[in-house]
Amino acid sequence: MTPSRLTVGYVPGVTPAKWARTWAERRPEAPLRLYSVAAADAVDAVRDGTVDVALLRPPGDVSGVALIGLYEETTVVVVPADHLLGAADEVAVADLVDEPILLPLDDVVAWPSAPGVPVEHRPESTQAATELVAAGMGVLIVPQSLARLYHRRDLVYRPISEAPGCPVALAIPEGEQSELVEEFIGVVRGRKPSSSRGRAEPAPKRTAREKTLAKQAARAAAGKVARAPGPTKRGRR
Repeated sequence: MTPSRLTVGYVPGVTPAKWARTWAERRPEAPLRLYSVAAADAVDAVRDGTVDVALLRPPGDVSGVALIGLYEETTVVVVPADHLLGAADEVAVADLVDEPILLPLDDVVAWPSAPGVPVEHRPESTQAATELVAAGMGVLIVPQSLARLYHRRDLVYRPISEAPGCPVALAIPEGEQSELVEEFIGVVRGRKPSSSRGRAEPAPKRTAREKTLAKQAARAAAGKVARAPGPTKRGRR
């Protein structure tokens, strides 16, 4: 039996709104339930069935799930509004070498060789880390969407040249997928409704001969006699 709805988890900063609108247009009979989940819990939520799928930033351990890459976010640095780095449109990696870097426990930027001097204290979350940036405790490297989400008037953020991007992916359970999950995969990949998996393909157009045979079969079923199709004999003049 096909589930009556689909539960989609999403981590902070990832916005599922455009896909939710497309889903509502295509499958109004199967409501989409959006479920906010912490970055550290997103994969577990897919594994244990709390959500059917999740929009997330891939963590280190993805056992038990399959990932479908969607896009990459720009990596930025968050600094106080009056910081020297805020005066530039873009920050070079070399500009961050001596900067104190805050590393929250929910850090999602996979950049082992990131510049800067790590601050010993690790805040509980990215949101808490932005508070420490405002207090002058250090700077913060995050995906651009998180910088926007936790933006404050006393902070600015700038893209970092040569920094790796922050990938966003759709996590699904390993193995065979339900019809609704396959449909959602098609939505996030931008497939048209007619090309989604699990949908019946349109019947091929019949040839002229096939149409003729079909008409004859219909006449025969109605008790009418029809001769076999063949070349028309031309009469003598």
